[in-house]
Amino acid sequence: MAPMAGLTDTAFRRLVKHHGGCSLVVTEMVSAEGLVRGIDRTLEYAEYTEDERPVAIQIFGGDPEKMAAAAQVVEGLGADIVDVNMGCPVPKVAKHNAGCSLMREPEHAAEIVCAMSRAVRIPVTVKMRAGWNEHELNAPTLARMMQDAGASAVAVHGRTAAQSYSGSSDWELIARVAEGLSIPVFGSGDCVEPRQIIDRMGGGRVSGVLVGRGALRNPWIFAQASDMAAGREPRVVTMEDRGRFLLEYIDLLLDEGINEQKGFRHSAESMRHSPAFALRASARQGACVPGSTDGRARGRERWVVNKVRALGSWYTKGLENGGHLRVAINSAESVTHLRDVIGRFFFAQEAEATALKGGGYTDTCSRRS
Repeated sequence: MAPMAGLTDTAFRRLVKHHGGCSLVVTEMVSAEGLVRGIDRTLEYAEYTEDERPVAIQIFGGDPEKMAAAAQVVEGLGADIVDVNMGCPVPKVAKHNAGCSLMREPEHAAEIVCAMSRAVRIPVTVKMRAGWNEHELNAPTLARMMQDAGASAVAVHGRTAAQSYSGSSDWELIARVAEGLSIPVFGSGDCVEPRQIIDRMGGGRVSGVLVGRGALRNPWIFAQASDMAAGREPRVVTMEDRGRFLLEYIDLLLDEGINEQKGFRHSAESMRHSPAFALRASARQGACVPGSTDGRARGRERWVVNKVRALGSWYTKGLENGGHLRVAINSAESVTHLRDVIGRFFFAQEAEATALKGGGYTDTCSRRS
């Protein structure tokens, strides 16, 4: 599963892995500078759990020495892979000689990967785009340089930095990259249906497919693709299944960092004792703040509400009346309100069926809150 900043957090990744078919998850993009300096917010992005393995921690930066040091931090956290982001087109990343801007400096990019490969024992992989723009489609050349520098695998998103997420992913270019390398090459872009994953894998030229936005819309996409690859009908995902996923996501977020067994969450222990982390306690690690007179969430609940709102912008796409659900989620001001919205949208048919059978109506969302 490809990373999506602010969305593919550890709770979401665990749920996707639980449903099956996902062979590798990648963390949200992490600043090498922040890892080396021990900045709390950065360390938080690098957290993962045993349930997610195998897991890659993706880092970005432009200094070979710091990227090598950050790779050592990643290795120290016990990650299976350290991944280098050379594909992010966001200006605030690219302008710091990181992300996709490294594709414009192939020799410098090779220095970074070489330094990292020498610094750690775990595999170093690279995520890149087709190129900087339509006139600089250098992924085939850069990928060979990454292989020569010590990269163990390369992933290519078939759009340029200039395209961002407009247009379409060039899978023919991705295939050319794969044909020119001896290390595994993974493709990315425009796989939002399980059939598309199977079709991209069918040619035998790429070793795997990374899915980001497609997983946010349909967390079962990997399981369904696995069914199809095995010659089975893809599993049917009901509205109740989709509702339960959101409720489980809420529960995981609410429980995050609470009563976890030692070793369950891999994180830098230093962040647990810093003043900055303590200041964030009410947001993520703190308890829900009682006594609100306006019904609005506080502390951890506010953090959970915001996380579900962010996921909802993708999760509702393609659903009948998905726009109405999106508006309702964005209007929710508490976890109880969120559960009520989810219950009424996803479990209404189930409740109606129960009533028709003489069981009476049960307020599903109230039961779950």
